[in-house]
Amino acid sequence: MVQIEKEGSDFIFEIKGLHKLWALKSKLTIPAEHIISANHYNEKSVFIFGLHLPGTQIPGIITAGTFIVKDGTIFCDMMDVKKSIEVQLHDEHYKRLVIEVEDPEVAIALLNKK
Repeated sequence: MVQIEKEGSDFIFEIKGLHKLWALKSKLTIPAEHIISANHYNEKSVFIFGLHLPGTQIPGIITAGTFIVKDGTIFCDMMDVKKSIEVQLHDEHYKRLVIEVEDPEVAIALLNKK
């Protein structure tokens, strides 16, 4: 699970609990101006097809870490698709983030408000 906070002109994405171990990352800092949009993750599975770099993927259970997919590099941390959002980025190492949050509606509103 990822907790999102706004700090000045940046968004801090803090990976919580054991997810830090699975994703091999504890925090991402993204400038607000690099966020294009945030929406509900509309896939039905937590499985990501692509080249898996450091992280963990157990089909149907968890996807966490960095992946290279056909449209670029993405960061994932999710177990529950219903609580997952997708954040589109520009001018960042990651093209998008696919993350599980406590309340998707609140997270989407926060990220789209900038």
